Amino acid sequence: MGIIVQKFGGTSVGSIERIQHVAETVTKSYKEGNQVVTVVSAMGHHTDELVSLAAQISPQNSKRELDMLLTTGEQVSISLLAMAIQAKGFKAISLTGWQAGIQTESVHGNARIETIHTDRIQQLLDEGYIVIVAGFQGLSDNNEITTLGRGGSDTTAVALAAALNAERCDIYTDVLGVYTTDPRVEPNASKLSHVSYDEMLELAALGAAVLHPRAVEFAKNYNLIIQVRSSQHDEIGTFIGEETQMEQQSVVRGIAFESNVTRMTLNGLNNHVDLLPKIFTLLASEGIDVDIIIQSVTSDNLVNLSFSIKSENMMEAIAVLESKKEFLGYRSFDFESELAKVSIVGSGMVSNPGVAAKMFKFLAESEIPVKMVSTSEIKVSTVVPKSKLQEAVHALHKGYELDRINEEVVVEN
Repeated sequence: MGIIVQKFGGTSVGSIERIQHVAETVTKSYKEGNQVVTVVSAMGHHTDELVSLAAQISPQNSKRELDMLLTTGEQVSISLLAMAIQAKGFKAISLTGWQAGIQTESVHGNARIETIHTDRIQQLLDEGYIVIVAGFQGLSDNNEITTLGRGGSDTTAVALAAALNAERCDIYTDVLGVYTTDPRVEPNASKLSHVSYDEMLELAALGAAVLHPRAVEFAKNYNLIIQVRSSQHDEIGTFIGEETQMEQQSVVRGIAFESNVTRMTLNGLNNHVDLLPKIFTLLASEGIDVDIIIQSVTSDNLVNLSFSIKSENMMEAIAVLESKKEFLGYRSFDFESELAKVSIVGSGMVSNPGVAAKMFKFLAESEIPVKMVSTSEIKVSTVVPKSKLQEAVHALHKGYELDRINEEVVVEN
């Protein structure tokens, strides 16, 4: 009898009918002879509703009290799911994050898991219980309730699976698995049977919303297999793990994108060795994440520096740059919004030269201008006009023949 950890998101438990459907899925796994730990998120938009309630009290509420408030959402869903399973005649028990032994660092709003004390869960499993654990939450070493930030329930599930030495971790979503790109944008997107940890990390970081990068990183560190599958259809999903037989797979495996990108440019900076630390430390101190960076030196030894940020941070970036103009020493700055980032990802790119050249060729054939470029061993990212985003995704998907993907890739644990 092996342990399987299952995670269901807010959409999957968004109504009583859906909770009962989840109960059916969970008990089916239990009847197959598995010990089952199920992690769930808050119902539907319940967390957003709680955030809205807090905002009506004050726009600047304490992070501690927000954590106290937001963690109630998961308590509703875990108790209802436990009741639904009990109503089917099975032993089930719900546990909050702290009751489940999840210990985090002392940070509110975006804590990281430090350790998990599994004694209680293991004892309950041995006693025949299906254990329902609240995702997204834990307890710090000074006995404060904490939340894990965006993607926290994914991270909870993977961390529990690693701590319990589970056979695998199944992430149930509203899609059938991981696709070559978002099927809502590209109707010819293909479901992938397997994706490597590194590919999934890149896809998740570049905009694919199926899994949070922290959860994938956790799985990679502990060599834990994840299956992303549908909560509505009983169908094998996409397995994420270490890959072999790389030669048999497509060079490009997927296309990720972000739709709200702004390019900032500082002109006429003095070419000093501490230039980049000054600028990016300043932006980081204001919570502004910088992505693609391009630096060029003019004929009079001045520097023009361009970088991309999320458009939601544009006004904060403009304000801090204007207030620190004398400190930074630039002559002028400008920005361009209404941009998007499109990225191709694939482990096979390491040993196949010319992949980026094809990308630029496919975009040029569709008359899509490239504003910025960033590369790594397994991905190439380009910034293009937002109005051309869907056209760019289609051109790349067709150009790399991702609609014809047919793979037999072995994933090893």
